[in-house]
Amino acid sequence: MKNEKLALLGDEAVALGAIHAGISAAYGYPGTPSTEILQYLINESARNGIAARWCSNEKTAMEAALGVSFAGRRVIVTMKHVGLNVAADPFINAALLKIKGGLVIAVADDPGMHSSQNEQDSRFYADFAMVPCLEPRSQQEAYDMVREAFNVSERFNIPVLLRIVTRLAHARAAVTPKPAEPQNKVSKTQEKKSWMLLPVFARKNYETLLEKQKILNEWSNQHPVNKITASKGRQSLSEDMSSNGSLAIITSGLGGNYYEENLEEFLALQKKQGNSVPAHLHIGAYPLPEKKIRMLCNEADEILVIEEGQPFIANKIFGITGSSVKEIIQTGELTPDNVRIVLGLPPRKGVNAKIDPDTLPARPPQLCQGCPHTDSYNALNKAVAALDPKPGHPDVGINSDIGCYSLGASPPLSAIESIVCMGACVGMAKGAADAGLKYSIAVIGDSTFIHSGITPLIDAVDSDTTMTLIILDNSSVAMTGCQPTIVPSEKLKNLIIGCGVKPSRILELEAKANLLEENAAKLKAEIEEEGLSVVIFKRVCLESFRKNKKENF
Repeated sequence: MKNEKLALLGDEAVALGAIHAGISAAYGYPGTPSTEILQYLINESARNGIAARWCSNEKTAMEAALGVSFAGRRVIVTMKHVGLNVAADPFINAALLKIKGGLVIAVADDPGMHSSQNEQDSRFYADFAMVPCLEPRSQQEAYDMVREAFNVSERFNIPVLLRIVTRLAHARAAVTPKPAEPQNKVSKTQEKKSWMLLPVFARKNYETLLEKQKILNEWSNQHPVNKITASKGRQSLSEDMSSNGSLAIITSGLGGNYYEENLEEFLALQKKQGNSVPAHLHIGAYPLPEKKIRMLCNEADEILVIEEGQPFIANKIFGITGSSVKEIIQTGELTPDNVRIVLGLPPRKGVNAKIDPDTLPARPPQLCQGCPHTDSYNALNKAVAALDPKPGHPDVGINSDIGCYSLGASPPLSAIESIVCMGACVGMAKGAADAGLKYSIAVIGDSTFIHSGITPLIDAVDSDTTMTLIILDNSSVAMTGCQPTIVPSEKLKNLIIGCGVKPSRILELEAKANLLEENAAKLKAEIEEEGLSVVIFKRVCLESFRKNKKENF
C-alpha cells in the first residue's frame, strides 16, 4: 500500500492498524461506540485473510482471542466499556498467562453516556489487571498505537488494552498508513504451565506479573508519548517552575487536544496575572509514568489534570506524590469550551457555557415508524391492563434490558419499568416472582437473550418460576447497525427447549398491528398460567430488512 492519506473514523483507524500489524483474527460484540472497529475488519477480512466474527458476547469473544494467541498468532478483541464487565473474567486472568501471539483489547468508552448505562473508565480495568494501556488522542495515534500495542504485547507477554472514547471513535481525520507486517505463523505455545491457571501454577504466574510491573513502569517513563513539554522560551523544567504559585498541567487523551486549542489564550492570561508559565505533561501510555509525574509535581504548587472520564490520573497523583489536584470535570465529555472554564478562561464569544441541558426541550429517541416492537408493546400493555386494571398495575412487574426495545420505556408506550444491564431482566423477573409479585414479566431482545439471557433462564427453569419471558425477535442487533443475530429466528425455539423450557409453554406470536387483540389475549392467558413460560414476538426489523435489500440489490 502506498503511504497515501486516508480519511478514517477513529474506529476505522484502529481496525486498519490491526490489519497492518498482522492480525490473523478479530472478535467482538457490537456496542456503540466500538461497533465500527469490527465491522471494518469483517468487511476487509476476505481480502486480508483474517477470521473476523461477531460473537455471542464479549466474554466469548475474549476467550476465542485467547485461543488465537495460544496458537501464536495476533488477535484483536473489540467492545464498548460496559462490555469489558462481561469479559472481565478472561481479561483479568489473561494477565497471568504468558501471551504468545499479540493480544490487544480495543475498548471504546462513552463519556456523556450517549448510548450507555454508565461512564465507567476502562483505564481502571487496565490498572486493576496490571496490564499496559495506550490512549490515543488522534486518529493517526489510534492507528500507530494499535500497531505498537501488538509489539508491546509480544515483548512483555501480556495483553494490552487500547482505550478510545466516543468523540475519537466517531470523528474522521486523515491517517497515513505504513507498510503492513506479515501474519505470524501458527506456533502453539509449549509452555503449558504458563497457560494453566491451576492454583499451583497461578501463584507463580502472579509473582511474574508483579515482577513485570517494574519493567512496565520503566517502559511507560521512557515512552515518547508521555512527554513533558517545557513552556515556550524556557530551557528547562526547573526554570519553568521557578516562581511561587506555579501551576503544572497534566493531560491525557483528548484532554491534550483541548488544552492545546486554548493554550495561546491561557498563556496570555498567565502572563497577565504575573504567574509562571506552566509546564505540561501529556500521558498516553499506562501504567502512569511515575518518575515524570514526580518531577513535575515536585516543582509545582498546584496540579491541574485534564482527562476525559473518571479521575484516574487525578486520584493516583496524591498516592504518588502527595500533591493535591485542582478540581476537574468528572462527568460528561470534555470539550474545548468546558476545558476553557477549568483553565480560568472566559467562555468564547457567542458560546454560553452555562446552558443547563435540563432547560432545553426534550427530544427523546423513538422507535422507528413501523417497528415490530411497537406492536409487541401495544399487545403487552393491553394484556397488562386486563390483568391488573388498578393505577400503576401494582400486581405486575415488567423488567427489561438494553437495546432498541428499551425505547419502550418512553411515552407513548411506557411499557417497561427497569433497565439495568444485558440479561438482567430475566434474573430480575425471577427474583420478583420469588419475592411474591403476582405477575412477573421480563422483556428482552433476541440478541440480548443470546448475549446474557440464557443462563438466568436456566435458573428459572430449575425452579419452574411463575414468570413470563418475552423475547422480541427482530432477527437483528438493530441498535448498533443491524448486525445479524448469532442464532437465527428459526433456531431460537429449539434453543429455548434445549434450556429446559417445556415446548407447551413456548408461545410464538407475529408482531403485527392487525393481530393486536388476538396477541394481547394469548399473552394474558400465558402470563396467568402457573410456572415458567416464554413468549416470542417475531417480525424482522424494518431497518435491517431495508439494509439487506439494498446490499443484495
